[in-house]
Amino acid sequence: MDAQENKRLVMESYQLFQIGDIPHLLERCHDDALWIEPEAENIPFAGKHKGKAEIAQFFRQLDAGAQALRFIPKDFIAEGDKVVVTGEATWLAKSTGRSYDSPWVHVFTLRDGKVSRFESYHDTAAGERAFRPDQPGQAAAGAPMHH
Repeated sequence: MDAQENKRLVMESYQLFQIGDIPHLLERCHDDALWIEPEAENIPFAGKHKGKAEIAQFFRQLDAGAQALRFIPKDFIAEGDKVVVTGEATWLAKSTGRSYDSPWVHVFTLRDGKVSRFESYHDTAAGERAFRPDQPGQAAAGAPMHH
């Protein structure tokens, strides 16, 4: 697949995520795909997930732990086997009721028309504050979004 086909596949994958169609999203991943979220304390879906079963578990943990109040992919940049996507989100930590803003960058590596590697980069400090159980009544202080 060329860069534009890879870009289209990634764009369609975000559409599947946003409508909650995780089974069809997983079909776009290789069986041995690596899904990498930054390590972060108290965030139940942080860390590395290898293979479709672990990636499915990531999405279950994400759904159980957080709600996307706003999730906006903005720029899709494709070259060779890489697609880089920038965006912004506001998440609600279900366990604490606190929300936080998080600009993000996702880097996809594709092989033979499927995702072989996903790497997420975002504000882990804001997420850790929102998920930390020892701060009752304290609002999370995520970085403000600038447009």
